[in-house]
Amino acid sequence: LGWRFLTQMRSGRVVSGLVQDPAENLAVTAGRTNVVLLGIGGQGHVGGDLTDSIIVFSYQHDTMQLTTIPVPRDIWVPSLAAKVNTAYHYGGLDLAKSSLTEVLGIPLHYGVVLDFAGFERMIDAIGGIDVTVERTFDDYRYPIPGRETVEPESARYEHLHFDAGPAHLDGATALKFARSRYSEGEEGTDFARSARQELVINAFKQKLLSSQTLLNPASVDNFLGNLSGSLITETTDRETGAFIRLLLSYLKNNSSSTMLDLTSLFITPKNKTPYQGQWVLVPITSIEDIHAYVADQL
Repeated sequence: LGWRFLTQMRSGRVVSGLVQDPAENLAVTAGRTNVVLLGIGGQGHVGGDLTDSIIVFSYQHDTMQLTTIPVPRDIWVPSLAAKVNTAYHYGGLDLAKSSLTEVLGIPLHYGVVLDFAGFERMIDAIGGIDVTVERTFDDYRYPIPGRETVEPESARYEHLHFDAGPAHLDGATALKFARSRYSEGEEGTDFARSARQELVINAFKQKLLSSQTLLNPASVDNFLGNLSGSLITETTDRETGAFIRLLLSYLKNNSSSTMLDLTSLFITPKNKTPYQGQWVLVPITSIEDIHAYVADQL
């Protein structure tokens, strides 16, 4: 948003978005604005436009409360006859948003796409991030880009190891920490992966908005330069200004945020024939119950 503002600051529409109530310039349903962040591999990765990470941000304007909803990428979407992580590949942001609406029962007003290279560069641009690793874990099957078909099979993977406790992560390490999904024990679950992604997002936010970053012109310039080539958005100038205003208000009021866990509501069916033989997630009861749960929590 900052990059959009600086590159289009002469636009009166951006300024009007900054000075008016964000709810007047953003799409809103039942007092909420919902945005989905899609993380893709990008160039150099097999399935580069499959959404490896899907996180929905739902903002309640009246209470200024933010709810994040990590969405497991293997959820089966009946209308798509495919997993939710393929929707962006087949139909861009529009299909990705409509597929998520089918899963969650809420409208997705905006979408943002960020590739892995951009993720790494932005974290490196602010000097890395600091997190506290909850549990020690090893992942012996972290895929190495470009080595998907080499033999022996063991040469396709990198061994990741993270110790519990404070850790400083550069961009490449932060990406591995957020993406790891094959470790043994609790850290190999989708919920643990979602929790790590939430941890990275919060650490990134804190570092980006710290005086160490904001008062360093070189860091800011480096960050904005790296952002421009890796981020896809669909906001108008006026909406960009409204989002900046919303973010400033959220930070000024130290508003709360919560994370909504969906993993316990889905199972992997034993019979994979209806799902093209794929490993997928489907609701334990019904999609209507998922919608009711999300609506109740929001």
